[in-house]
Amino acid sequence: MHRFISRLAPALLLGAVVACDYDDDTNYSTPTEPTPATPAAQIITSSGDLSAPLTQFRTLLGDPRNGGTVGPSTGGRREVNWDGVPAEFNNADNRFPAAFFNTTVRLGLVMTTPGTGFRNDSSLFGDVDGALRTQFAAFSPNKLFAASNSNIIDVEFQLPGQPTPANVAGFGAVFVDVDVPGRTTLEYFDRSGRRLALVEVPVRTATSAFSLAGARFPDAVVARVRITLGTGTLGAGRLDISAGGSADLVVVDDFLYTEPQPIR
Repeated sequence: MHRFISRLAPALLLGAVVACDYDDDTNYSTPTEPTPATPAAQIITSSGDLSAPLTQFRTLLGDPRNGGTVGPSTGGRREVNWDGVPAEFNNADNRFPAAFFNTTVRLGLVMTTPGTGFRNDSSLFGDVDGALRTQFAAFSPNKLFAASNSNIIDVEFQLPGQPTPANVAGFGAVFVDVDVPGRTTLEYFDRSGRRLALVEVPVRTATSAFSLAGARFPDAVVARVRITLGTGTLGAGRLDISAGGSADLVVVDDFLYTEPQPIR
């Protein structure tokens, strides 16, 4: 299912707009005008086959993909996937560097978590618990990402290749194995800490583990994005709700966002 919302007031829940279903299983939602104090956002959510909505979201963020060049560029986007990360930062060490994607790879993204670090994983988290190997799948093979001992990841932005705070106009991510509606979310904040939007990530389909969610604002106003992954944390003996456990265990794959820009 694919949903694209143009000029949605970000403080509203996605379900508050009126949607019309067409035979292609795409939901086109009637836009709701934002309040003057709230920047309008274009929001896209989808689950199942992400090929078309991901292309649409990339176009919304802007071309070209700027790669790991020092910025800022005047436009375009940056993308993070976990597959080229050196083996020394994979799997059981839980010590993935929070600033890896602005120091080692210059993409202008840094992370924090209330947990004990980050885990870049090529085992489908089977090193955490063998039962998880059948739970997750990699959208861009073969690595996935999660926080250690937390289901929260805070993403902040810097000028690519520089330790200078920056803002973006849009951010989205691919999520793996969302089972419970309304509990996996993206929250967008400006530099003063004001929440600009809350986007609920749609649940997976019966045939695919993947979901996409993202928002694009007219201007670079986003300083931080809080990613909340399901209702529990990964750990030995902790099973997903679909396997008889008590929590919805969710991890992430690719990040996509507009070129980080100087704060004005």
